[in-house]
Amino acid sequence: MRRCHFQNFMTQFRVANFRGLRPVHWWRLALAVAVGTAGLAGSARADTSDPAVRSLIGTLLQKGIISDDEAGKLQSQMDSQQTNAPVPTPNSIWKINPGIKDLELYGDLRTRFENRSELDPSADKVELQRFRYSARLGIRGEALDDFYYGFRVETASNARSTFVTMGTSASGIPYQGPYGKSTAGINIGQVYIGWHPESWLDLTVGKMANPLYTTTMLWSRNINPEGLAERFHYSVGQVSFFANFGQFLYQDANPVVESPDLGLGAPGYLGNGNNIFQVAWQSGLNYQITTNTSFKVAATLYEYYGLQPTTSSAGLPPYFSDTYVGEGAYAGPGTAFGNYGNSGYQSPAISTLTPLTGAYIYGYPNNQVGINNLEVVEIPFEFNFKISQLDARIFGDGAYNFDGAARAEAAQAAYANYVTQVNPNNGGVFSAQTHDVKAYQIGFALGNQGSLGLANGGGEARKHAWEVRAFWQHVEQYALDPNLLDLDVFAAAENMQGIYAEAAYGFSQNFIGAFHYGYATRINDKLGTGGTGTDIPQINPINQFELFQLDLTFKF
Repeated sequence: MRRCHFQNFMTQFRVANFRGLRPVHWWRLALAVAVGTAGLAGSARADTSDPAVRSLIGTLLQKGIISDDEAGKLQSQMDSQQTNAPVPTPNSIWKINPGIKDLELYGDLRTRFENRSELDPSADKVELQRFRYSARLGIRGEALDDFYYGFRVETASNARSTFVTMGTSASGIPYQGPYGKSTAGINIGQVYIGWHPESWLDLTVGKMANPLYTTTMLWSRNINPEGLAERFHYSVGQVSFFANFGQFLYQDANPVVESPDLGLGAPGYLGNGNNIFQVAWQSGLNYQITTNTSFKVAATLYEYYGLQPTTSSAGLPPYFSDTYVGEGAYAGPGTAFGNYGNSGYQSPAISTLTPLTGAYIYGYPNNQVGINNLEVVEIPFEFNFKISQLDARIFGDGAYNFDGAARAEAAQAAYANYVTQVNPNNGGVFSAQTHDVKAYQIGFALGNQGSLGLANGGGEARKHAWEVRAFWQHVEQYALDPNLLDLDVFAAAENMQGIYAEAAYGFSQNFIGAFHYGYATRINDKLGTGGTGTDIPQINPINQFELFQLDLTFKF
């Protein structure tokens, strides 16, 4: 820009044709050179406020080389040029600590129409038609000395969903009218600090995006685990090896020591609980076979530490340490819960200190949240390739609970005890289903270049980007942790199998339209469908599940 102004100024005074100028006009050339030099050295335009320019004009006028009239015309011309020049951008009002290398503002605003339904074995049905919204807003970036950071807020407190249903806010007392705000809030979804001192090492602490390579079969896409994570990466030729480890605080059970005479807990209840940790050990590889084909696979072991069953002196609600049952409230004809599909859910959800009959474990008469006897191995994988100019992916996951037989036996015994106490004349319950301990998923995705992942919230948001994907999923009753399952994939219930499909299209650089469809049925008719799906908690077992969602997202 400086060069351009200088050339314009030279042209204005016809310097290129100076041979024809009278000697008395040599000052024009000197002034042009002075002003042009000042423009090149100090600013993007010839600035008459520059002391050197004003001094030159004054000197020429004083020595009689130019007249008062000529000086005035020259000053007017240069003032006009300055007035029409771009206004310099003022300094930012934001002050950033010099230790911060960069800062990114990101997030998304989402609106959704949803139709969700569940049928029990008697064909009794619950159907929801909801309009929903979600907002996520975060900052992330890098600091000096190889540190990084992140912080994000979300609209809902549910760990497995950021959506809020329109029209459900309480109006308050006294009555305040419709369109309330009470069901939406500002909740911290992520807050973490990380350090990557080497290209092969990454350490994170806080509430973070899931650091593991996994799928929605085991983890809801919205869960952000809390604790520590260590990630290692090393490449050899075309193969990239990785190892990820996580130590996640599953439940804070403080105080871990409580004297009985201090009155902190319930009567006769000491507390003395242990904090519960979920520990993940993962290793895998990503093999770049050719330019357009690659294969990624990992093996992950999940273990739980600190489990302490509820007694008069140990354990805390919501009874993660206690026996998972997974059954509904049905105890036989003529009982309080004579409908086979009734989960027995009580709203508002309540918990008591006794995990057997007469108690409600987080709203249910039978435990749906227990993580006893879980030692799960997961093997997620994907194969990426090209179909013409399109990106394609075959993906899947498999899992097996090595302690699943013991989990099934404990569940059967707890349910039999419940039925006996509610209905002493019952004819017995099912035998332990010790083979229902595995889960698997297999799917296919197709999209234009760089768009894979767009349909499930990932991928690159850009105009005309698109993706379609579908998978088949099968999760048995005693295979997985019921508290981590995705609410949209078959109601986060175990003992369910079916198909899930979704598609997305980028209308612009930021706006994405998507639809999601799921259909599933019960696997083992002898068992319930365990879990704590919060959308329709009243049905267990679920005989049939169906979901349709239509989304519009603004992503930035």
